[in-house]
Amino acid sequence: MRADASEGFKPKRAHAAFAGGSSGSAKKRSRWSLSGLLVHLVLILGSVVMVFPFLWTVSSSLKDIGQIFMIPPAWIPDPFVWSNYIDTLKAMPFDIAYFNSFYISIVVVAVSLLTCSLAAYAFAKIRFPGAGVLFILFLSMMMIPKQVTIVSLYVVIQKLGWVDSHLSIIMPAAFFNAFGVFLLRQFVMGIPRDLEEAAIMDGANPLRIYWNVILPLVRSALVAFGIFAFKDIWNQFLDPLIFLSTPERFTVPLMLNMFKGLYVADWALMMAGTAISVIPVLVVYVIAQRHIIEGIALTGIKG
Repeated sequence: MRADASEGFKPKRAHAAFAGGSSGSAKKRSRWSLSGLLVHLVLILGSVVMVFPFLWTVSSSLKDIGQIFMIPPAWIPDPFVWSNYIDTLKAMPFDIAYFNSFYISIVVVAVSLLTCSLAAYAFAKIRFPGAGVLFILFLSMMMIPKQVTIVSLYVVIQKLGWVDSHLSIIMPAAFFNAFGVFLLRQFVMGIPRDLEEAAIMDGANPLRIYWNVILPLVRSALVAFGIFAFKDIWNQFLDPLIFLSTPERFTVPLMLNMFKGLYVADWALMMAGTAISVIPVLVVYVIAQRHIIEGIALTGIKG
């Protein structure tokens, strides 16, 4: 009788354990779903906060001065002042500024990709005395604000005769980018050594290894860095403000500053010009978005 009773209780205990496990997994699923919901809510809130200035810029670019300073503010212009964009292009030589910014950005990105990838390959794969110390000193320059070195940089640019020349903007940005060297070095370090040894056995020198082995494997990181470099040089304001004085050599950010006068600023035209200036960066990002995400995701963890 006792054995029968004990046997009769076994299915109940098994059923209870199964029920307890089911309830535990259900609680776990609900807990994970709740945490996932909170994470998505935080991300959505952060996205709204980041996109808010851009939406307000676009909205203000289609208003007149009276609508911009309305209280409470109106998000939808009434009426839409499309002529702000035409007036912006007529008021300032935006076509020249656009050309200047575009060709400066292209040159800086092209040269930066070459110089930073070469430096990254040297720091990651070539053993030479003092490499670690030199790399730390190189990265320490990232912690020094640009305002600290701008005076000495101006003296150097002046002695080279590059004041009021685009070389004053291109050369420092193209030949010194500590962030780019660090980003590409972390990716190059993840490339297996076996690939280099195989190339060496085939008779390849370091330059050929760099060109035929390293560069194809770091393509995603190169694209990601290229977008960052393009964005930084396109939006650069301090260096053009200090080194350039001729309006025909102005870049887009410096040209936008011309809408701000001593006593009054034409905010409607400034907002329209700002909306126009964002277009190249958005286009480049949309085209290369997949490579940017892939490069950031793989940098430093591949291999």
